[in-house]
Amino acid sequence: MTGSEKPSLLSLLPTDARPREKMLAKGPAALADSELLALILRTGLAGKDVLSLSAELLTQHGGLRGLLNTPPAQLLAIKGLGAAKLCQLQAVLELTRRALAQELAEKPALQSPQAVRQFLQLHLQNKMHEVFCVLFLNTQHQLITCEEMFRGTLDSAAVYPREIASRALQLGARSIILAHNHPSGQAQPSMADKQLTQRIREALALLDIGLLDHLIIAGAATYSMAERGDC
Repeated sequence: MTGSEKPSLLSLLPTDARPREKMLAKGPAALADSELLALILRTGLAGKDVLSLSAELLTQHGGLRGLLNTPPAQLLAIKGLGAAKLCQLQAVLELTRRALAQELAEKPALQSPQAVRQFLQLHLQNKMHEVFCVLFLNTQHQLITCEEMFRGTLDSAAVYPREIASRALQLGARSIILAHNHPSGQAQPSMADKQLTQRIREALALLDIGLLDHLIIAGAATYSMAERGDC
């Protein structure tokens, strides 16, 4: 820097304050992932400012998606992430889930397929065991509720079509979307997945309730049986 050059206001700020000032000046889209995370964590560690801590956490966990979907018990074991910071991260996830659920409740699911996928990924992708969810929709294909109806072991869940049909009747649903996760990381449906989907479709058809899709969540990957002609 020459004697005639003046330092920018941003460079004069403490490191912890810079992401906040940058957001106020340029908007949230201008911030890097590490800067957004720094705003949530707020403070660093002795000898490590919050930006350095944020960058390190993202590197160790494969980016924001990996960090936010790391099980809470593992996050608590990380130096620099105590209960308060963990609660802040979990709050961000829950706010995102609720915002997506609100969007699905206000817009037809068929008009918001990306929102459906994002909602289900946030809900299922970090589960260590297989979980089977059902999205119950009204006559306009808007979300009534999403319920975890069955849980399994590492690689299976006992699913009962009659219970899904009964719950759909209780809620007055006119159509549903099925979803479950594959903790193995493989998004391709098994033959058992396809056979189960057909049994559920047949059970619902007797009640004039439509099955719109069956989505399989495996980490960041999503498989739509409707798109692939399996549903």
